[in-house]
Amino acid sequence: MHDLSDVPVEVKPDRTLRVKIIDACGLACSFCHNEGTPVAAPGSTGRVSLYLRTNGADFLPARIAADADFAMALAAVRGSLPTNEVHFTGGEPTLHPDLPGLITIARRLGLTVGLTSNGENGATVLPAAAAAGLDRINLSVFGTTPAELAAVQAPRLASPKVAERKLAALDATIETAIAHGIKVSVNIVIPDRSHVDRVLRIIERHGRSVVVRMLVSLEDGGASLAAMQDVVDRLGAVPVRRIITAGASDQRVRYRLPDGRTLYAKSIRPVRLPETCADCRFNNPDDCQEGYYGVRLYRAMDGPFMVGVCIQRMDLCLSLGEFVMSRRCREVATFRDDETARLTRLHAVPAATGGPHPG
Repeated sequence: MHDLSDVPVEVKPDRTLRVKIIDACGLACSFCHNEGTPVAAPGSTGRVSLYLRTNGADFLPARIAADADFAMALAAVRGSLPTNEVHFTGGEPTLHPDLPGLITIARRLGLTVGLTSNGENGATVLPAAAAAGLDRINLSVFGTTPAELAAVQAPRLASPKVAERKLAALDATIETAIAHGIKVSVNIVIPDRSHVDRVLRIIERHGRSVVVRMLVSLEDGGASLAAMQDVVDRLGAVPVRRIITAGASDQRVRYRLPDGRTLYAKSIRPVRLPETCADCRFNNPDDCQEGYYGVRLYRAMDGPFMVGVCIQRMDLCLSLGEFVMSRRCREVATFRDDETARLTRLHAVPAATGGPHPG
């Protein structure tokens, strides 16, 4: 990537809880990690979880109901870990039958709400979701043509007609979100240089109405970063800010395009929890693909809420009751604070040049 040594740095403490609210999804992307859990009903689409054979998951995910149990679960996590945001994932969150109810519960607890979606049902549910308080939606986009979308689907969904309907639904979702005041970003995973032209077409199609973010492919590492650089170079983009999430592996660079638009390049820092990750079999540069990305909340089918810290090590999941009383919870809280302090010191501007960057 560009030399970023002189680019201002913003350090943002991790205060987000990711919540898998539903397992169902109308797509079957070949690179889906499904938040680490097995697919509850794989027969209908051919969906599989990327890490299923290795992550040790021992529960099936249930749909989370918008009820008092969920409210208590959110309150319990917030009470044990400083939390100011929930981010709903799936599966496909817009397929949840009571998405506005879940948003309402989170907002009553003072939490900002975002979600990640493929856009297949947004036009139907986003007006009510916006009224309930949805702040933003991150839309996963895989192409601008039916052939591009079909190419990354399981055989049962690799139909140009199905892909054409899904792309039309995505466009409708973007229009609906903008119309109802929801912040919209388009996420594009870029595995290697063979995908550069596809990514440029997506940026051209959607980048004039919403913010576009390139995401590193968890499986492709260096090739993915090289492809991002190609995109940046071909667009003549200039880096203007680095944003580092303290206490999690997320980091991104904000670029300015020649016409003033914004483009983000998101990648993974090699972050590990000091105790939990120390002896992990994946704890090496090749096998640990996401690092420590943050805390995730699940509901086990016919069971309790579960808390995980790694989609490659679902055997580390604890029930919510165990987690809030555990050493791991204290480890996460301490790690967040220590990283925030360390990174803020590291990237502070000397007093003579105007003081520290915002942290």
